[in-house]
Amino acid sequence: MSLSPGIARQTFGDVAPKLAEITDDLLFADVWCRDALGMRERSIATVSALIVLNRSEQLPFHLERALENGVSHSELAELVTHLAFYGGWPVAASAVGALRKLSYRSEE
Repeated sequence: MSLSPGIARQTFGDVAPKLAEITDDLLFADVWCRDALGMRERSIATVSALIVLNRSEQLPFHLERALENGVSHSELAELVTHLAFYGGWPVAASAVGALRKLSYRSEE
């Protein structure tokens, strides 16, 4: 995954050091790097789960990772549209807001 080493430790290690450690060492350095799925597919799965479970705080981070992992902006928009029928309109509308902010940041 295209993350800097220790991103969780940098982000929240001061508050929850053990959670940061297992996030970096187990989730990002192991689970995300397994061969059975590529980074692109893992990003699509992760973004989908975050959208339908309404985990909007984590969504911007993973939308950016999805772009870095080869998912296009238009594919993310299509994913949100598809998920509206499975996760509900409110979570899809919230995801559109996160996607809009991402597109404005990437244009700057």
